[in-house]
Amino acid sequence: MKNTIIKQMDENAVKIDDIKIFANILKEKGTVIFPTETVYGIGANALDVESAKKIYEAKGRPSDNPLICHIGKKNQVYDIAREVDEKSKALIEEFWPGPLTIILKKKEHVPSITTGGLDTVAIRMPKNNIANALLRESNIVVAAPSANISGRPSPTTPEHVISEMDGRVDGIIVSKICDVGLESTVIDMTLDIPTILRPGKITLTDLKKILKNVIIDPAILKKEENLIAKAPGMKYTHYSPNAKITIIRKKDKNIDEKIKELILNQEQNLNIAIMCMEDDYKKYQNLNSLVFNLGKNLDEVAKNLFYTLKKLDDNKVDLAYCPYFEGEEISIAIMNRLLKASGYRVLES
Repeated sequence: MKNTIIKQMDENAVKIDDIKIFANILKEKGTVIFPTETVYGIGANALDVESAKKIYEAKGRPSDNPLICHIGKKNQVYDIAREVDEKSKALIEEFWPGPLTIILKKKEHVPSITTGGLDTVAIRMPKNNIANALLRESNIVVAAPSANISGRPSPTTPEHVISEMDGRVDGIIVSKICDVGLESTVIDMTLDIPTILRPGKITLTDLKKILKNVIIDPAILKKEENLIAKAPGMKYTHYSPNAKITIIRKKDKNIDEKIKELILNQEQNLNIAIMCMEDDYKKYQNLNSLVFNLGKNLDEVAKNLFYTLKKLDDNKVDLAYCPYFEGEEISIAIMNRLLKASGYRVLES
């Protein structure tokens, strides 16, 4: 167990003396967890093999899964990418800093442990003031996957970061709940047609305003067991709480009727939960179950999803039910995470 240094910081009043403590840890090949606008990340020097190994050790993560390289200045992309075409430059100007990760061909000095053995590198510049200050002060390209045990839900709150990772890393910076709540959108710019490999806050529609010709990888909402992961989160076992989650998709009857029917037919000794939007919250109040409000709209659902998956475990939930979120845009990102969290367990109502 490591003696983890933990510090609370205010994103709107970042103190450079506090940042220097954690920047020095990174410079000395240590690991630091820090907040971003998407989720909390566990960072180390992306260009140092021994440092990158410490991330995998802390997460218990297989080394064939690539890490995202975080930079504090836009021009650092040229330090690790072999080429940056005009389309990629346009994305950088429009969306950085922000929740967009761009996959480009890597330079030789970027170690294979950081890229999962691929000849590409995933890069993003976070918008969060604490993350940006840390990256600038350390002046290091920082590999930073989500700060959770591999396969578990990504943390978006200080309490979940500390409870899971205290003693596993050298430093933890905590702030508030993350603004976006889902990891960044990942787009592969090395293909003939730019392709979204992981959906997020920045949607297909957003990207089409810049690229015009861009597609979503068809594997995003499918179970792919033998997938070579080109981006974090592409493996099908991901984001999973201990609870068995079942997603209910509307066919003939209303989703709430199907969920009520399923709960009534379950064993009485099981701890059951329902995850739903605010408008549906009252429908489930009289059932023998916990009810978690995901929010008033889909942006709030995205922000609260990982937090709620963590709360299932906090409350020792055995079974959980959740509606299928239909539609395009942020719905695709929500369902990408929910399907992986549930092991693709979907019932029609």
